[in-house]
Amino acid sequence: MEGGMNLLEMWNQMGWVAKAIAVILFIMSMWSFGVAIERIFTFTQARKQSKLYAPQVAKHLKEGRLKDAIAVSSSKTYRYSHLAKVVLAGLQEYQFQQESGANLSREDLVDTVRRSIQRASALTGSDLKKGVAALATIGATAPFVGLLGTVVGIITAFQGIAATGSGGIGAVSAGIAEALVETALGLLVAIPAVWFYNYLSGRIEYFNVEMDNSSSELVDYFIKKTA
Repeated sequence: MEGGMNLLEMWNQMGWVAKAIAVILFIMSMWSFGVAIERIFTFTQARKQSKLYAPQVAKHLKEGRLKDAIAVSSSKTYRYSHLAKVVLAGLQEYQFQQESGANLSREDLVDTVRRSIQRASALTGSDLKKGVAALATIGATAPFVGLLGTVVGIITAFQGIAATGSGGIGAVSAGIAEALVETALGLLVAIPAVWFYNYLSGRIEYFNVEMDNSSSELVDYFIKKTA
């Protein structure tokens, strides 16, 4: 770049602290994109598989074929489906109580199934959130990490002025430009991370609503079945 410096020249003139901060920002960026891509893939598969799973299990339950409903729910075809995980827990608990010969009252049986479904919902919800908290952390801290690099770069620039005894805007412009690159990097890392976090949080909330609705429908089914 005529009259200035390109990024490679800036990198070569950076101190080791500024380079370390730039590497940290790069790692944070790769981490956030990796988490986002993995979660988006998982959520897309969960949505697709749940749409196929719901009518199949509903048909089996309507016809009273509990074992077929369990087989469908535990199939690897629906391993990403959040609904399959929740419904499977309730079906297996109901089958276990029926086959174990436990003489539970209708209320106790339904309550046992409900608790099993709640545990599965909590575990599935926690699994859906895996890695998403890291996006919030990166989005919140990346600008400050970049700002730290900027402060370090400006300090280094002024130390150079003090050492050489030269002043003026020309003497500090190159150093300040290097320093501001760190702030720009921090913002470039933080903005996509915040976008991904908000998007994925909305999807998780939607999945939680779906699991709550399916849980309520399954409990209602067992209440009618044991009536």
